[in-house]
Amino acid sequence: MGRASNLDKLNLDELVALRADIDARLAERQASERNALRQRLADLAREQGFSLDEIVGASRKRGPAPIKYRDPKNPMNTWSGRGRTPRWLVAATKGGRAKIDDFLV
Repeated sequence: MGRASNLDKLNLDELVALRADIDARLAERQASERNALRQRLADLAREQGFSLDEIVGASRKRGPAPIKYRDPKNPMNTWSGRGRTPRWLVAATKGGRAKIDDFLV
């Protein structure tokens, strides 16, 4: 209960600063524990004659998706075909005026 009453005495700026400090310390502690666990796992794998990547697999690095669609009116408007259809393409194909294939690169 003593801690709650101490927090009640802090003004808004002090509470925000305290929260930022707590968030920073949490992030540091999580990173430290994650690194320690990664090291323990790597040591255990090495003892058995493996690398950690052989056991858990190396993370695959993805590059940016290639552009599949481009707006002829504004070449800066592009879309890879992944995710939500951009507004410019929705507007251009609305009402059947154009097909999505008309914008293929």
